[in-house]
Amino acid sequence: MLVEGAALLHPEPAVFEAILAGWRQQQQSRLLAAPTVDSRDKTLRRFQTFTGEYPWRWGPVDIEQWSVSLRSAGRSGSTIRAYQNAVAMFCDFACDGRYGWVLECEQRFGEHPSQICHDWNTADHVADYEGDPARRPFSREELQGFFDYADERVAAARAHGRKGGLAAWRDTAMFKVTYAWGLRRREAAMLDTTDFSTNPAAPELGRFGMLSVRFGKAMRGSPPRRRNVATVMPWAVEVLQEYLSEVRPCYGSSSPALWLTERGGRISTRHINERFSAYREAMGFPSELTPHCLRHSYISHLVEDGVDPLFVQQQAGHSWASTTAIYTSVSNDYKNKMMRQALARAFEEEDR
Repeated sequence: MLVEGAALLHPEPAVFEAILAGWRQQQQSRLLAAPTVDSRDKTLRRFQTFTGEYPWRWGPVDIEQWSVSLRSAGRSGSTIRAYQNAVAMFCDFACDGRYGWVLECEQRFGEHPSQICHDWNTADHVADYEGDPARRPFSREELQGFFDYADERVAAARAHGRKGGLAAWRDTAMFKVTYAWGLRRREAAMLDTTDFSTNPAAPELGRFGMLSVRFGKAMRGSPPRRRNVATVMPWAVEVLQEYLSEVRPCYGSSSPALWLTERGGRISTRHINERFSAYREAMGFPSELTPHCLRHSYISHLVEDGVDPLFVQQQAGHSWASTTAIYTSVSNDYKNKMMRQALARAFEEEDR
């Protein structure tokens, strides 16, 4: 990363940039996504600015002071831990003898990088879920109210001949599909019309019996994970058929995207956020409800309806049952059995 034998006009920033470049290359070799690499790069630059020093002079107290300042600024625990992890990974790289930065720094500055993050000054990941505890699924009444309001926007726009009628119709269909197949925002935005197919076990649903989700959440540098989601809400098929036959053709686009913009391109996750927020505020719902809560609701409502938890886990694309359990307020079979036994004893005692 440094030109051998060349004299550096400003050696300290030059060496720091070279270490960062090497670290970026290492992460790219692991096939990590570009946004992940860029985010970690920005984190290290912010940390260096905070300390006013370079890695060969960093100490444990620096990461501790920075973490305290982040907490005082209102950053969440998961965000602070992610920043700490980025610094720890960078230090591991800079200290690894296979890359030669320890020797390089000793020769140039008489000091070398060390690992400044340890068990006693960084946060542990001890909880399965660290999101906002106020985040929850929609109740069935709230969900119906949300969909009714979205439908009213379509009716109002069409009645007045407004330009936004198509967009409103598209958005209400998109929110219903997001819920009915338990999708994340990006998964919904990246759908193509060809992602739906027949399911031999449900011929009555036609070509909408199965949805292939091609842009599932990636993990640790892997490409987007795929999963097939069986259609379990027939009413959503009618919504989708109506949209494909009456709305989407009006956009006149050759794009394969299911949800189109007025210019014929694919809608963005930002648009999903903005339209959802506008409807939520108009309904007076709490700000903790986000588009992802539609996915929460899908999982919770299926479990509440008695659908097998393993099937729900596979529909959601979760690797572990414990992840699915985070989204639900319904106990598993064993807990439900124990609950019924406890209630039976309680009612028996009351009858006495």
